[in-house]
Amino acid sequence: MGGMVEFAANGKGSGGYLATSASGSGPGVIVIQEWWGLVDHVKDVADRFANEGFVALAPDMYHGETATSPDDAGKLMMALNIEQTERDLRGAVDYLLAREEVTGDRVGTVGFCMGGQLSLFAACANAKVGACVDFYGIHPNVTPDLASLQAPVLGFFAEKDGFVTPEVARKLEADLRAAGKQVEITIFEGADHAFFNDTRAEVYHADCAAECWTRMLAFYRRHLG
Repeated sequence: MGGMVEFAANGKGSGGYLATSASGSGPGVIVIQEWWGLVDHVKDVADRFANEGFVALAPDMYHGETATSPDDAGKLMMALNIEQTERDLRGAVDYLLAREEVTGDRVGTVGFCMGGQLSLFAACANAKVGACVDFYGIHPNVTPDLASLQAPVLGFFAEKDGFVTPEVARKLEADLRAAGKQVEITIFEGADHAFFNDTRAEVYHADCAAECWTRMLAFYRRHLG
């Protein structure tokens, strides 16, 4: 359904996987990878959005590199230049909004693990983000400016997550509420980190993933039109 595209990011080239709406047009969604890179699972999520009437772009945050081991993935994640990452995400948003298939003047963001934190980061940095979804977001070098956030946030976290504990999720929710932001965070009992990733049988939780998918689609349709 989709394919690789190139777009400008602060005068430089960047790339990503674009999946266009099965209905021909629809709201835009930026899909942000886990620490593994722009792998097939992320592309599949973009395709799933397209099947639901969205136009989805998954930017390649590692610019061609991917990882198969946690050690390599961690190295790639920690090597991210955060300033360049923000420019890449801004370029992805602008590219998506400029496409004729995309309806509305704002996009949604969603990310998983590292991408979850980058989803919130992008929403805080860019008023063109109209709805933000954060799946168990974490990155030690990324600190979203919550005061600048304009988009509502939907967050999904896991009870058994040793990376992003329930305490971390509750603190994020409290901080967002204290800043006067619209937020809804759910911590799923019995679920572990990366429970949405159906390519990882050891952590995938089908029921939780299905609930998140349904709620996320409704969230985007409500806020993006």
